[in-house]
Amino acid sequence: MRRFALPLALCAGLAGCGFQLQSRLALPESIAVLAIDTDDRQSPFARSLSEALRGAGARIDGSGSGVLRVRIERDELLERVASVSARNQPREYELTYVVRYSAVRDGVYLVEAEEVTATRDFSFDERVALAKAREREQLRETLARELAGVVVQRIASLD
Repeated sequence: MRRFALPLALCAGLAGCGFQLQSRLALPESIAVLAIDTDDRQSPFARSLSEALRGAGARIDGSGSGVLRVRIERDELLERVASVSARNQPREYELTYVVRYSAVRDGVYLVEAEEVTATRDFSFDERVALAKAREREQLRETLARELAGVVVQRIASLD
């Protein structure tokens, strides 16, 4: 009986403070069909945006009039050395993912060119360079998913 007391108290405390799990974002009917215009459909951001939009209930279809067109004008990962060792070797990098997008329907801009960024630092050790390269790519994917979520939230607010 005592082992159930703590979890029960935590649940009661969370319920009392207004905590709720975040529900899945759903797009309004007016923008349920859209198209993604980009030069690189295989970039981490383009893939993440497509997945996030589908997860929100959108159908990606570039044909027809009245379709909301999300234009990805910039999709770039910037890398900068944040710190160096005493031997002047890079020790830490700063990755910044930059996306500029706009949303257009029938020639009318619903979202003018808007830029969103996400930045993270990661350490580097040449002794484990292969593992750090994988970590860098995973971080890039994470930043792309984060920015895709921001863009989907902005699009969902257009209704």
